[in-house]
Parts: sequence; structure tokens; C-alpha cells
Amino acid sequence: MKYAKKSLGQNFLIDNNVVKKIINLTDIKNKNVLEIGPGKGVLTDLIIEKNPKSLIIVEKDNVLFDKLKNKYKSNEKVKIYNEDIMKFNLNVKLKEKTIIFGNLPYNISSQILVKIIKLKSINLKCQSLVLMFQKEMADRIIAKYKSSNYGRLSILTNYRLEIVKKFNISPNCFYPKPKVTSTVIFFKPKKESIYKIKNITNLEKITNVFFSNKRKMINKTIDKIFDRKKNKINLLNLKFSSRPAELSPEMYYQI
Repeated sequence: MKYAKKSLGQNFLIDNNVVKKIINLTDIKNKNVLEIGPGKGVLTDLIIEKNPKSLIIVEKDNVLFDKLKNKYKSNEKVKIYNEDIMKFNLNVKLKEKTIIFGNLPYNISSQILVKIIKLKSINLKCQSLVLMFQKEMADRIIAKYKSSNYGRLSILTNYRLEIVKKFNISPNCFYPKPKVTSTVIFFKPKKESIYKIKNITNLEKITNVFFSNKRKMINKTIDKIFDRKKNKINLLNLKFSSRPAELSPEMYYQI
């Protein structure tokens, strides 16, 4: 019997050629690996074939978790958690230099990405990420400054990650078949940024506030966040008549 829960945004990858393309994007031999939402384990099987040092699997669905637990019970390298990835403590459970794979549920894909971006010591915890998104979401992540899709997600992601779009995937490669095309993106943590942001959550908040009124001039938004007389905001030579999309990522990092 075919199994998929619409409430969890489940679309299982069934094309083995695509699975091989994904797994071959990075070398995982003797590396620590985390897989988010493995479903029935199609990608998991190939990860294990590549002989990783360890494999952590996070699967929220109780039925799939039980099947995966039974399937990999004899493999000492595999540790499976029956948890929601949004509640999973990555800072504690992620091993050093982990490679993260994920066919992410469309409805929370951006939230999962932001959760990873906000990781403490991301350079130590994460070696690279291979994540799948709805194409529309992927276009926002990889968007360059002054392009039509440029916004908070590309600003936030670019602060900590190098981004390389790899390939699109047809809806025909999934069951059940989604109504949209998917995109695989490869990410690698940046060594460091010239802009030292003490708390990445502040960048998340700033971009959220600015782009919630993206058609309006930034002067009122600035007033909401800063007191111009008491802060250094004027030293940035901001044009207060600008719209949020007219500010470069570097300007947001300075703000």
C-alpha cells in the first residue's frame, strides 16, 4: 500500500537516477551525515552504501520511523530519532563536520534552512548541506541583489553560506506527484564574514521587519527599530527614501 501524509507535506522521491545525482554531489565516505525526513529510506540506502562514519536520521512520521528503525536496526552507525526537525536540538546532537541532506517539506523548508543558519559554530558543526526546495523558494534563496526574487531569505542565507544551485527535479520523480518543480541546492558554510554580527537572530528580525513592508520607504521602519538621535544608523549614509529591496545585503549586515 502506498503511504503519504499530506499534513506532513510528504512527497517521496522515487527516481533512482535523481537519488544518485543528489548523493554524488559530495563525498560522504567516513564523514558524519544527518538526513532530514528520509521517508522510506531511498536516499538513506545510498548514503549507507557510501560508508559514512555515522548517520543521524530525523523522521517525524511515526509509521515511517518504525519501518526505518526496523530496517536499519542492525547497523551500529545509524541513529534514528522520531522527532520534528524544528524541535530537534542540532546544537547538541549534530556531530563535528556533518554533511546534511534533506528533501524538505515545502511548507516548512525556509524555517528549516533558517534554523540551520542560526546554528552556533556552524563552521565546526556543518561541512556542507544538500537540500531540496520547491523551485519558487529556491529562487528566493539564490536570488542576487537587485533581482526580482531578492529578499530576506537570500540576505540571511548569504551571510553564513555559500550557495550553488545544482539542478531542478520534475514532479514526475515523486510520489505523490507535487504540482511544482523542485530544486536541489548545495550549501557550504563561509569561513567568516567581515561583518561581525553577535546574534544572527538580530539579522533575521531586521530583515523580517523591513520586508514585511517591502513597497514602503524605509524611513518609518528605521524609526520603529532605531532612535536616530541615539544610534549610529545615520553613519551608514542610508537613503531613507529607499525601499527594502534597494538595500544591499552588506547594508543589512551593517544595520
